[in-house]
Amino acid sequence: MNARTRIAWNLRQIRSSQGITQENLAVDANVDRTAISGIETGDYNPTIDLLERLAEALSVDIVDLVSKVPEGAEAPRPMRAGRKPKRS
Repeated sequence: MNARTRIAWNLRQIRSSQGITQENLAVDANVDRTAISGIETGDYNPTIDLLERLAEALSVDIVDLVSKVPEGAEAPRPMRAGRKPKRS
């Protein structure tokens, strides 16, 4: 597993385990939501500065985002798809 894939897996795992949406993480890290999506799919190569902001927003150490994925680890659970309904 290369570094970009490792970061993608760890970011998604940490974010989803905390119940944080891509949108909320993007706001907290002051980045566009499409950047979060791109990192999680492995299409976007984040800078060290961006990794620091993401780690801070998730209250984890930057090392957690680049650490090796344990063998046999389950894939991150999917978040509910779609937008939240408008409130009346």
